[in-house]
Amino acid sequence: MGRINRRRTLGLMGAAVAAAGLPAPALAANRKVTVGALRFTSHSGSFIAFERGYFAQAGLDVEFKFFQAAQPMAVAIASGDVDYAVTAVSGGLISLAQKGAIKVIGGALSEEPGIDGQKILASDAAFKAGLTDPAAFNGHAFGITTAGSSFHYMGAKIAAAEGASLRYKPLQKVGPIIGALKSGQIDAWSIVPHIAKPLSKSGAVHIIGNVADYLPNYQVTTVFTSAKNASGERAMTENFLEGFGRGVADYNAAMIARSGGEVGVNTMVELIHKYVYTDRPREKAAPSIINGSMRLNEGAALNVASIGDQLAWFQSEGLVDKDISLETLLDTSYVETIGG
Repeated sequence: MGRINRRRTLGLMGAAVAAAGLPAPALAANRKVTVGALRFTSHSGSFIAFERGYFAQAGLDVEFKFFQAAQPMAVAIASGDVDYAVTAVSGGLISLAQKGAIKVIGGALSEEPGIDGQKILASDAAFKAGLTDPAAFNGHAFGITTAGSSFHYMGAKIAAAEGASLRYKPLQKVGPIIGALKSGQIDAWSIVPHIAKPLSKSGAVHIIGNVADYLPNYQVTTVFTSAKNASGERAMTENFLEGFGRGVADYNAAMIARSGGEVGVNTMVELIHKYVYTDRPREKAAPSIINGSMRLNEGAALNVASIGDQLAWFQSEGLVDKDISLETLLDTSYVETIGG
């Protein structure tokens, strides 16, 4: 995992705060905060807030810590190594909430009708053998990171809708899942479009459906923090969500509404490329970044109905305790809620 840190001088920060009309006391705080992230386009709200000084203007000195899967990030929040992060709901995250270690405080990425979303994929071998639609899921091997991951949830909900039964193969990280799908070691998977579309162009993988057709308005990822921060560091948490929300608004304006036209898209791609597909030149990374343009939740609004459905599934599968309530998992005092 890598770290990125930006320290700003008081003079520069003071000018930025003055320009934004924020009170001087927020600047004086200059709280050092560690933010967990994956190198996914869906984490762009944090990257934009950092690059455009929104976190600094909110009085926060942000450092990123990068991960390759959701579960280690949740453990890092619980241990205090990371202060805030964006990730999908998993069995591990719910169990940490039950122990009083973490709280979900907002929403990040959502499936939305009319916006291109996560894709359902089949390996070339499975596709040629008849897996051309999720209706043919029965008996196939589906890739997941771990049992109780968001991939597990999506696969199970899609299979249930089709009256099918899947075999799940845990491979820990996204990279090994991609390798297993391309080589035919697993038959199917679901993933965000900026990963799915390039894979489908390789010919080794085929898109056979959309997650939104089975999970409309699915709250894919959430913003979360430690229970300690949620209850005892309210000002810092509000400041984080303020900066994050401004980053999200910029992302949606540029990449979804296209309010800045091609210039706005290109400017945003340049920024995101500092964090996503950094091993590729800009011209090769740009199509994948643009393909990943799913809407992020304005103001970090949280779809409580979707989180409730996810919690109920984890409980029905025996992956978390049946007595865990939404109140155990969520702190809804920070953002607007949807469906709950």
